[in-house]
Amino acid sequence: MKVWLDVLTPKQVNFFAELQRRLNARGFKTFLTTREYREVNELLQLRGVKAERVGRHGGGSLRDKLVESVNRIVALVRLIEEQEPDVAISFSSPEAARVAFGLKIPHYCVSDSPHAEAVCRLTIPLSQKLFTPWVIPSYAWKKYGIQPRDIVHYRALDPAVWLDSPKGNSKVPESLHLDPSKPTVVLRTPEEHAAYLSERSNTSIGTEIVAKILDLDKDGLQIVVLPRYNDQTERFKKRFGNRIVLPEHVVDAVSLIRFASVFVGGGGTMSAEAALLGVPVISYYPGEPTFIERFLIKYGLVERLLDPGRVAQRALSICRSHDFSEFYRKKSIRLLRSMEDPLRVIMRRIFKR
Repeated sequence: MKVWLDVLTPKQVNFFAELQRRLNARGFKTFLTTREYREVNELLQLRGVKAERVGRHGGGSLRDKLVESVNRIVALVRLIEEQEPDVAISFSSPEAARVAFGLKIPHYCVSDSPHAEAVCRLTIPLSQKLFTPWVIPSYAWKKYGIQPRDIVHYRALDPAVWLDSPKGNSKVPESLHLDPSKPTVVLRTPEEHAAYLSERSNTSIGTEIVAKILDLDKDGLQIVVLPRYNDQTERFKKRFGNRIVLPEHVVDAVSLIRFASVFVGGGGTMSAEAALLGVPVISYYPGEPTFIERFLIKYGLVERLLDPGRVAQRALSICRSHDFSEFYRKKSIRLLRSMEDPLRVIMRRIFKR
């Protein structure tokens, strides 16, 4: 049996690379596709994972998203006809779902983002099964036209797949010339170009948080900013110059997060990674709290603050205190150990393995 995996985001690199490894170990043939998108391309290279690039990211314009999606579908049709896979799996990839449906290939969807309405409407109805974390109720998915019997919950958050190593790569903070004796704030920018945020995202909040931290900081802490897009990089570089650390290339985010004193997240997987690693998390996600974020807030591993001044004050308070690390570490270990393996659930339901 041949399995096609479509990889569109950094999170999907981590998730699908491990799924591919396990499938190959059990005798399945696999191949990965991706698109021209800097973060994903560099992370694939960093992980040593091969994927064929088909099409490119559409950016922030709805029209450009549509055009690039259409172009990618056409290119994928040619490739998939050549490869002849038996099964397609994606994280709500509109192109993979549409091509698989058109070529009568069963498509299975993995997603923790019912708030991403556009991609959900384009993928969930075309999927045989939907695999999703248990904290997301079935009613959040039913509106997209899937029957409850086709929704498969696993008792885990997605980062449980790749957060199995007790130690990170110490060379990552070294490569960024970070001083282990100083507190470190790691900030992740929001997904400003996503359709579900593009019209309501406050593009300045991340820069304002950094500005407030720099204004209040008297101890010389370190700030590392992880932008998603080139325009975000340029915005931070222009405003702060060498007062912050802006990695020139994609780094092993898990190793960097392990090094952090506090993680300030604009939403997405890195906030969940940090929470499960026992790093205090402040979320400034500009949309309505997601199901994942609500769960982590309720569990006590994430705080949600939207005012840049309050975010800065809280981040500095955490950096100055030594009481937080052990508290968060114990809670995160307990939560992570309680989770099942999402890939085991997926493989059992799709491949009976």
